Amino acid sequence: MERNFRRQSFAPVKVGDEVDVKIEAVGEKGDGIAKVKGFVLFVPNTKQGDNVKVRITRVLRKVGFAEVIGEGSAEGTQEDGQSEEGTQEESDEEVNYAEEE
Repeated sequence: MERNFRRQSFAPVKVGDEVDVKIEAVGEKGDGIAKVKGFVLFVPNTKQGDNVKVRITRVLRKVGFAEVIGEGSAEGTQEDGQSEEGTQEESDEEVNYAEEE
């Protein structure tokens, strides 16, 4: 019997959570894109480089949505520890995925 071991991804945030994030890119529809432990969040009314405090409003399997509730810490937060390299390419893929749902 062959089994397919599929890696399940669990969102590191839930609706109502408040987190500080740095907007890493802007999606095709103008929403800011941030990451929390590699999990992509779309944040409207932001621009690349913004450090903001957001409240999670919706969580899907691979992406989430958040609203700005204030200014983030001065340093911003990149909780996933990933480098900035390749961020735009990964973000474009996530934007395309979100549009399909």
